Amino acid sequence: MGHQFVVQLPNRPGELARLAKALCARGVNIVQIQQSTAGDLTSAQIYTDCCDDDTTDVLRGMGYPFVAGSSVKVEIEDTPCAFGEVSDLLADAGVALKSCCVVDRSNGRATWALSVDKEATARDVLGLGPAAADMAATDLTAARS
Repeated sequence: MGHQFVVQLPNRPGELARLAKALCARGVNIVQIQQSTAGDLTSAQIYTDCCDDDTTDVLRGMGYPFVAGSSVKVEIEDTPCAFGEVSDLLADAGVALKSCCVVDRSNGRATWALSVDKEATARDVLGLGPAAADMAATDLTAARS
């Protein structure tokens, strides 16, 4: 899915718009964004599909504290305990879950975007295939053999 950046912003009008415009100016494609506010601070979860160095440069240049992580999408049953079970699997494998959100719900299934610190381990534990970039690297290696 790309990377996720969890950004801490001041809670004031136009702050998120200012960040979005700065990312746009660097060619960063925001594929999903979620924001929540508590008191004087806002937290924005920004998912991108490109330009991680540019995103990092913009965030640092604007002085926003942030954490970045790899994101994986997983489809699970849409039941009360399913997410807890997935969280336990990741924790037992030593994968830190930085943030998460539901991106789709239909037909008794929920698709979650999970930001993790160890993408390859998370993919393995969750029974997902390698990331597209990993598959491309594998294909290239096979082509050279």
